[in-house]
Amino acid sequence: MPLHAFPATACWRHRDARVGFEVAYFRALEPAAGQAPGWRIDGTTTAREDSQTWVVSYRIEADAAWATRRARITATTVTGSHATELRADGAGHWLIDGQPAPHLDGCLDVDLESSAMTNTLPVHRLDLAPGARADAPAAYVRAATVATDRLEQVYRRRPGQEDRLGYDYAAPAFGFTARLVYDEAGLIVSYPGIAERAG
Repeated sequence: MPLHAFPATACWRHRDARVGFEVAYFRALEPAAGQAPGWRIDGTTTAREDSQTWVVSYRIEADAAWATRRARITATTVTGSHATELRADGAGHWLIDGQPAPHLDGCLDVDLESSAMTNTLPVHRLDLAPGARADAPAAYVRAATVATDRLEQVYRRRPGQEDRLGYDYAAPAFGFTARLVYDEAGLIVSYPGIAERAG
């Protein structure tokens, strides 16, 4: 089914792994000359996990093909604040705070440990047919430190769902698998053990 336009805002309640909340705002970017518009997503997530609290704010810009082009992430913990800026060329090459990051070569998405929202980026970009699967390695930004690593991920779209999109998701490095459910705009509704849509 074709994905609908984003709402102006959405929010999620963290569950099981942590306690907290995430709010995101979506805005279509003005297209550059001769180009289709992209998206800007601004969000904040707050949580307590393993007796540690953190606040993470982010701004993510994606191009018309849904490849991440820029992400600025700021994290605040009891020890202070940390910030990082990622830039990408849309073809799998990245800079972290202005420095080349060859360990991210081939990644087209940013994935924030703190965020359920960022799992929407590969779903839009891949636009998988029912039953299809794809590798989707991502630039993975840690919640408390904003350290950025490569995270191998796999998405497989489940067949036979009319009003909701279902994906089997795997992150082999963590031994983690989950069945993700998305709404008609491609935003997470249910991320077992991580978050659920709250509005």
